[in-house]
Amino acid sequence: MKFFRFKGGVHPEGNKTPTTREAIQSLPLPARLYVPLQQHIGAPARPVVGIGQQVLKGELIAASVGNVSAAVHAPSSGTVVAIREHQAPHPSGLPVECIVIETDGRDRWIELKGEDEPFRLSEKVIAQRIADAGIVGLGGATFPSALKFNLGLKQRVKTLIINGAECEPYLTADDRLMRERTGKLIDGIRIMMLGLSASEAIIAIEDNKPEALKIMTEAAEGHPELKVLKVPTRYPMGSEKHLVYTVTGKEIPAGKLAADIGIMVHNVGTAYAVYEAIFEGKPLVSRIVTVSGGAVSQPRNLEVPFGTPVADLIRCCGGLKQQPERVLMGGPLMGLVIPGLDVPVIKGSNGIVALTKDELKMNEQHACIRCSRCVGACPCGLVPLEMAANIRAGNFDRAVVYGVKDCISCGSCAYVCPSNIPLVHFFNYAKGELVARQKAKEQQQYTAELARQRQTRMAEIEKQKAAARAKALAAKKAREVAAKQQQEATGS
Repeated sequence: MKFFRFKGGVHPEGNKTPTTREAIQSLPLPARLYVPLQQHIGAPARPVVGIGQQVLKGELIAASVGNVSAAVHAPSSGTVVAIREHQAPHPSGLPVECIVIETDGRDRWIELKGEDEPFRLSEKVIAQRIADAGIVGLGGATFPSALKFNLGLKQRVKTLIINGAECEPYLTADDRLMRERTGKLIDGIRIMMLGLSASEAIIAIEDNKPEALKIMTEAAEGHPELKVLKVPTRYPMGSEKHLVYTVTGKEIPAGKLAADIGIMVHNVGTAYAVYEAIFEGKPLVSRIVTVSGGAVSQPRNLEVPFGTPVADLIRCCGGLKQQPERVLMGGPLMGLVIPGLDVPVIKGSNGIVALTKDELKMNEQHACIRCSRCVGACPCGLVPLEMAANIRAGNFDRAVVYGVKDCISCGSCAYVCPSNIPLVHFFNYAKGELVARQKAKEQQQYTAELARQRQTRMAEIEKQKAAARAKALAAKKAREVAAKQQQEATGS
């Protein structure tokens, strides 16, 4: 199979070797788990357990609310000791509501029952099993997977693309997953195809993962509907828009989804979670996380229960050999800076990266020299320098004209900027401001509509009152006329 090259992108140093040599290891069970009710895009899950309740691993502890939501299950057995706010894995450091479980050390599962004949299941049943398991996109987007499956059926998806690119530096969780759990991953992909009624699946893997490419290619040989495609190592290959173009040559129109052109993209981690849900009856309670960075003593990949504090992962990797300048949840280009090591791992946590000052290359920021390197690096064909200039001047509407809403915040522009301007910070700020303005505009329109409706109601009430008064006056006059007529008749 051939691939198509997208314009722009960068080649950051990979720094993947330290975590590719060893097999995935299981994290020792934490004493406490802080399980957020919102580990996904959409509405937070609703607790269905109470304080003091004993729970088993895999037991439902919070139910999904509405279509865009995801169920949450106990990552281990133990006792619910609190339902309270805890620091969130987000740069704001604002707390989120969590179910706190004191583990009992036995890690006892609920009774599990996988499907005896999984490939005989209907699309509807597969989507329901995925929803029941609380599966979300494990590439970082955390969109509820069942919703994507239902959307895929409506849009008649033909091609399923499995994202094994893992283009962010340092991260190797998907690489190790493909190398160590290949058979289960292949079956998970086949079930996903069945659930989408897709006719083909393309597994895209960057060429810096030769072992994963070899193993996955061999495993797919007995399945003609599965194709493994070696794609070039180029950031941001893992972006849905760019991966779709690289694999198919098709562009996703602005404002549209991949499903609108008959394509669905899922991460390899999601495919493995689907396998566990369908074949083994396991809900999503853990994931593989890369722990790396120059400040980490022994970088490695760990299988981690959700709700585990980041400090436990660092401790399992021999602790920190020096004070990190920055700790990220995710990779160095798109990851989020976390406010502390007590934040919990969630469904979207594919990596914990503790970077030193030297790794960050924290140089002094200078004025833009208009070299246009950011323009050449932008994989979306935007003009970052003009967007940033207009955002600085407060001209957000002009920034929209230059395409700030199409920015995927990949960080390629900031990576190549010789002036060390934090361009992505400007774009994320602008997006937030635009959302806030849109909400304010919608609120104003809503308020104006309420006022209009009230005015209409008051006018209608006044009209009814006037009609009632006119009716009463007419009745009064009729009575007076009748009384006068009666009086005249009596007098005569």
